[in-house]
Amino acid sequence: MTRLFNDPATFTEDMLEGFLDANSRYVCGVPGGVVRASTTPTGKATVVVGGGSGHYPAFCGVVGKGFADGAVVGNIFTSPSAEDAASVARAVDNGGGVLLTTGNYAGDVMNFGLAVQKLRSEGIDARYLAVTDDIASAPADQIAKRRGIAGDFTVFRCASAAADAGSNIDDVERVGIAANDATRTLGVAFDGCTMPGAADPLFTVQTGTMDLGLGIHGEPGVSSHEMPSAADLAALLVDGVLAEKPIGSSDRIAVILNGLGRTKYEELFVVWQSVARLLRAAGHTIVDPEVGELVTSLDMAGCSLTVMWLDDELEKYWTAPADTPAYRKGIVASDTGERRAAGAAAAAGVETMPESDEQSRECARLATRSLEALAERMATAEGELGRIDAVAGDGDHGRGMVKGTAAATLAAADAAARGGGVGSVLVAAGSAWAARAGGTSGVLWGAALTAIGNVLGNNGTPDDTTVSEALRAGYDALTALGGASLGDKTMLDALDPFVGAVERSVRDGKDWRSAWVEAVPVAQSAAEGTASMRPKIGRARPLAERSVGTPDAGAISLAMCVATVSAVIIDQEVSL
Repeated sequence: MTRLFNDPATFTEDMLEGFLDANSRYVCGVPGGVVRASTTPTGKATVVVGGGSGHYPAFCGVVGKGFADGAVVGNIFTSPSAEDAASVARAVDNGGGVLLTTGNYAGDVMNFGLAVQKLRSEGIDARYLAVTDDIASAPADQIAKRRGIAGDFTVFRCASAAADAGSNIDDVERVGIAANDATRTLGVAFDGCTMPGAADPLFTVQTGTMDLGLGIHGEPGVSSHEMPSAADLAALLVDGVLAEKPIGSSDRIAVILNGLGRTKYEELFVVWQSVARLLRAAGHTIVDPEVGELVTSLDMAGCSLTVMWLDDELEKYWTAPADTPAYRKGIVASDTGERRAAGAAAAAGVETMPESDEQSRECARLATRSLEALAERMATAEGELGRIDAVAGDGDHGRGMVKGTAAATLAAADAAARGGGVGSVLVAAGSAWAARAGGTSGVLWGAALTAIGNVLGNNGTPDDTTVSEALRAGYDALTALGGASLGDKTMLDALDPFVGAVERSVRDGKDWRSAWVEAVPVAQSAAEGTASMRPKIGRARPLAERSVGTPDAGAISLAMCVATVSAVIIDQEVSL
């Protein structure tokens, strides 16, 4: 259990403040994460790693010489926002290009991909690489669908060492891709992890058994097995990983036996005794092995085995010196860079509010009241949404919805107070939701609200057809960004029937308020109907069978949201 916290809602912020203070020799904070405390040479290619919190030493613990230039820090098990990723990348960019790299998770891929687009539009040569080392999460012929787990470490390490050795951004990216192609991981869990403030773990493992194929975000394994001896576990892990040796690889290997947060080092060394013997018996030469906690999952009990098959170049970078808060190897050259100013960032001015008329500002007040109601509803539903999400995911959906709606409410109120029309209010709310919630749902809700606001505009009272078109625009923005389809078991499976019902009612002559209220049961029924579906994308995909019988958390929260807005609409009509 994660026992030590002040407020679960600010766990990541509190953790980061303490980390920065304790490691000020190495790192300083910038909006969105941490960067090296000293500047690096002009023209140097840089590497930014990142993801959600809960994995220390990954990701902020490996910022320093010989390793990452910066790390983007998200909420527990939640992707950082695109805004945060771009912010950290700007802070480390020296004109030589930036490689952003994360594990292969939908939220990270989406948010870091958007950050790369934003950076390129600003003239920064930004690249993105997703790590795909987890052999249990997809078959060998679908490697692009695999998750990134402890293999993150080997990929981040080699790409970063290449950058510090003076390689240009093309070669840094090439080295990262080569390391990813050469890396395989298999892990097991003996018990689940507990989110700060939660009474129960995200999943449990039956006594006397273990889960094979765990994730690092509190996801359970893909199958259950009888608890083995240390020697038998070593054989299972070694056989599984060596079965996927890349064709044409050498027999020299970098190896990590990684603890997930609650497995003692002494236990890991007992397992390593057998792992090392089996790898050598298979004809491999082990180069600078790592046994310990490198990529954790809060307080999860378990371990994973990572193997990276080496060529001369990868071996050079794997064994290069490094000096970071949590990882040190060899002797690094003295730091000649200047000390950065902590928290340095360009001052953000207040955007000029587009002109609006009184009718649009009245609509903006309705939108703001609706967002306030959403924030209240999500606060009460946080536990329920987290429980649903934890069945086959990481349990963070409730926390993300709370953060997103709270941020959207504040941004909407500010925009309305500055005379914004309904379009400006919703665009501001969408931007804040995406920035503060992070994850997949945060950026998708942000995109949908922004698209809706752009259609509604800031002049006049939108007519029924315009509202209907705005909802369809929100749906289209969500599908274009997320890449999901109907039947994939996502929020789309509730949103599409809802939008379709509103459109039909408006075409039949009903006003949009009546159409919205009448479409709510359609969304609720569709959301509950996702229980029979198998997820085809996202973190729940590797655990599709476990998900059957439980509705999608995103679809349920969507239905809650449209029902909450319906109640606001009804209250407004009664008051009139």
